[in-house]
Amino acid sequence: MIDLHCHILPGIDDGSVHEEMSVEMAKRAVSQGIKNIVATPHHQNGRYFNTKQTIEQAVNTLNKRLQVENIPLTILPGQEIRIYGEILQDYHKGEILTLNNTGKYIFVEFPSSQVPRYAERLLYDIQSEGLIPIIVHPERNSRLIEEPELLYEFVKKGALAQLTASSITGQFGKKIKNFSNQLLEANLIHFIASDSHDLKHRNFNMEQAVSLVQKEYGLDTVYKFLDNAEHVINGQACFKEPPEHVRRKKFLGLF
Repeated sequence: MIDLHCHILPGIDDGSVHEEMSVEMAKRAVSQGIKNIVATPHHQNGRYFNTKQTIEQAVNTLNKRLQVENIPLTILPGQEIRIYGEILQDYHKGEILTLNNTGKYIFVEFPSSQVPRYAERLLYDIQSEGLIPIIVHPERNSRLIEEPELLYEFVKKGALAQLTASSITGQFGKKIKNFSNQLLEANLIHFIASDSHDLKHRNFNMEQAVSLVQKEYGLDTVYKFLDNAEHVINGQACFKEPPEHVRRKKFLGLF
């Protein structure tokens, strides 16, 4: 299994605090059946600034440590980029890192409570450069929860979306869990990843999430997500079913 979204690199954002924690996170990942992790530290989110060069150096250092510890896990380079207007300019300057440095996919994060008005145009411009934007954890964005049609339009026009494992398992509450299922039913999700930051508050939960998806949506859906993750790190095309409009359901008065 491949985890496309994880804050395992030590000391560079709000994830792992030091290398020893990263080693423990790696051990936990292996116990969940994970063999590859794309390290995706925050970039340009107002607090953290991690360029391509910084991340690649940190990935190399951690991989050497894991080899010494005989932990069967490989860390791959990635970046969680908060959406901002100069993404493409910085990409051409060599500061933006595609997932596993294949020149194909980039993570795009929206602010937790909004979707910038320029998002649609920027996602289009990113694709015009031959890149495919993957919107991370849309189920935790309060604007998208209220207006899921926005995500539908982004996906319809070529973007992909990644769901957090802990959202499916309920760690972020019933509202986000229910919305996650609505997005899955509407074919608006293409990957499941951990977005793990530590082992106490933001664990992996990948094994449990995959089990729940299999129970609710079948083994074919699980294989689709697993295969898509592999396609991303290889820079290949992902499987994408036609998106549908989110069907609103009322869960305990939450919607």
